[in-house]
Amino acid sequence: MKELVVISGKGGTGKTSIAAALALLAEKPVVADCDVDAADLHLLLAPEVKERHEFISGHEAVIRAADCTGCGKCAELCRFDAIEKSVVADGRTVYAVDPIACEGCGVCVRFCPAHAIDLPDSRCGEWMVSDTRVGPMVHARLAAAAENSGKLVSLVRKEARRIAEEQGADLLIVDGPPGIGCPVIASLTGASWVLVVTEPTVSGEHDMIRVLELARHFGIPAAVCVNKYDINLGTAVRIESAARDRGAFITGRIPYDPAVTVAQLKGKSVVETGGPAAEAIQQMWRVLCRML
Repeated sequence: MKELVVISGKGGTGKTSIAAALALLAEKPVVADCDVDAADLHLLLAPEVKERHEFISGHEAVIRAADCTGCGKCAELCRFDAIEKSVVADGRTVYAVDPIACEGCGVCVRFCPAHAIDLPDSRCGEWMVSDTRVGPMVHARLAAAAENSGKLVSLVRKEARRIAEEQGADLLIVDGPPGIGCPVIASLTGASWVLVVTEPTVSGEHDMIRVLELARHFGIPAAVCVNKYDINLGTAVRIESAARDRGAFITGRIPYDPAVTVAQLKGKSVVETGGPAAEAIQQMWRVLCRML
C-alpha cells in the first residue's frame, strides 16, 4: 500500500480541492482528512458517518465549589491565570477554573490544601469513519480551543491505515494540514510520497521551501504542483526552480479556473464537472501514478 500525503506550506493554496480530486481519480482509495483543526474535505466528498468516537486527550482542572475554602492558593500558583475568584449563592468566596485557559498541568490539584480540585480527562473532539462515493474516509473534528491536534492526526492516520490494510487497498490519500508544525509532522512521517501544493505568491514560495525542508528532514520524497500558476507566471517559474533545487519533482501546473468554485458550490470536485483545471489535475494524476 502506498500513502500519498497532500500538504501545503500555507493555507488557501487549494490543497483540499486537489486532494479530493485525486481521491476521485484513484481506484478505490482510502481517504484520511488530517487537517483536523479546519477539516473541510467532507464538504466535497459528502461522507455518511458509520462510526463516531470521542477523542480524549489531556486534562482539565475542575474545582468543587462545595469543598473550596477560598484560600486562593490555586490562583496564586497558576501561571496560566486560569483560575478566577467568584462568589456562590451562600455568599462564600470560592475559585473556579476557566476551561479555555487551563493547560491541565495539575499544579493546583497538587497544592490545594482542601483537596477540592479534580483533574478529569478532557474531551478534545471526535473522530469518525465514514463511507463516501470514493471509498472509506476517516476524519475528525477538533473542539473549539482544543489542542493535541498532532495526537488526533496520528489517530486518524492509524485508523485509515488499518482500514486500508483490512480492505487490501493500494492507496491511502491523506489531506494534511498546512504549515510545518506538529500536525504536519504527524501527517507525513512514514508516508510514501508528499505532494506539496503551492501558489505563485511570495508567501507561497517561502512556505513551500520550508515544508520541502521538513519532508527532506524525514527522508520522504516530495513532489510539487503550482496551483493557479497563470496569475503570476514569473513567480510560478521561480517556485518550480526552487523546488527542483531542493530535490522535489514537478508534477505539473494547474491554471486558475472559475469552474473550481462552481463545482464547490455544488458540493463536487472540479474533476467531476470538467474544465481546464480538471484537465491539468488529470494530467498530474497520471504523473503521480508513475511516481507511486
